[in-house]
Amino acid sequence: MSDDDDIQYVKRQRTVHYGSLEETERKRLAAAASVAGTTPAATTTTTGQLEDIESDEDYEETTKKSSTTKGGLPPPTAASLANKIDDDYFDLETEMERDKVALLEEFERKKRARQINVSTDDAEIKNNLRQLNEPICFFGEGPAERRRRLKELLASLGENAINKKQTEEEERKIQQREQEATWYHEGPETLRIARLWLADYSLPRARDRLERAQEALEVPSATRAGRMVEMQKKLQSLAPLCSQVGDTRPVSSAAFNEDSTLLMTASWSGLCKLWSVPDCELKQTLRGHASYVGGVALRPGVKLDEQNVVAMASGGHDGAVKLWGFGNEESIADITGHMPHRVSKVAFHPSGRFLATACYDSSWRLWDLEQKTETEVC
Repeated sequence: MSDDDDIQYVKRQRTVHYGSLEETERKRLAAAASVAGTTPAATTTTTGQLEDIESDEDYEETTKKSSTTKGGLPPPTAASLANKIDDDYFDLETEMERDKVALLEEFERKKRARQINVSTDDAEIKNNLRQLNEPICFFGEGPAERRRRLKELLASLGENAINKKQTEEEERKIQQREQEATWYHEGPETLRIARLWLADYSLPRARDRLERAQEALEVPSATRAGRMVEMQKKLQSLAPLCSQVGDTRPVSSAAFNEDSTLLMTASWSGLCKLWSVPDCELKQTLRGHASYVGGVALRPGVKLDEQNVVAMASGGHDGAVKLWGFGNEESIADITGHMPHRVSKVAFHPSGRFLATACYDSSWRLWDLEQKTETEVC
């Protein structure tokens, strides 16, 4: 028995399509006919041909024939394609012209940069960059690169850009000086009263001080030198008389009264304390400041047994100035003119009528305690 006898031939079965394929093809042809404007007869003929299709091969052949003979549309021409180009397409010629213009501008700018004369002093170059509000140095930039960058900036802004900046800065400074110029106006009546009182108080004492200075000039120089040596020895012999813990936090300020029998201290805890000298006995604790206390002062001419009289003053970190009396832990009055800036120092006038306060906003004020008003601001 040969090898050919073992070969078995299997006949390929035909595949018949029903329903769905025919319906899909009918819809496709109907859509094509509506677009192309063909008659329904052509669609009917094609559909009729589908009924005779018995296999996939026959379907493909029939489709090719129908597409080439019936209902076939001519291929689009170049003219029709050109007409269909949208207006949003890239305009090549316009963009090329723009690139040419930008390139020419870049060449002109570099040419101007080469013609600009710039100092070789690196410090002057940094100063010019600062005047142009540009960074004076980039990371990894050397003097040569910095000089080239300044040239490019001047080529873009103009050679006189630095002069313009200098002129604008000078005009701004002149305008600022005009705004800060001193001006005068009529003061209130309280200021006139305070100044007249100060004149009456100070002029006689100034006369007495000048007389004492004139008398001191008549003293022999040897006597004056002996007095100075004696005073120096006394100062060198000074030693601590007593010591006391003032507060749990650092003590920020301290002040004696006029006869040195009382000492007032202030601390960062916000407490002010009154001590007796020299036994360092705590006489009074003043509570009222919420934060640091910057300066304290005792009013001259007020005795310890006087009640409800302003005897002490303190200035706090919150800008409040408090006036205290002997025998009372609460303040008699509060001065809030400096708020919210920190008050650094307070001091009474030798007469006891005026209180001076200094603040961290670079101003100081003079308060009239009798008129209960602010007298001067500087």
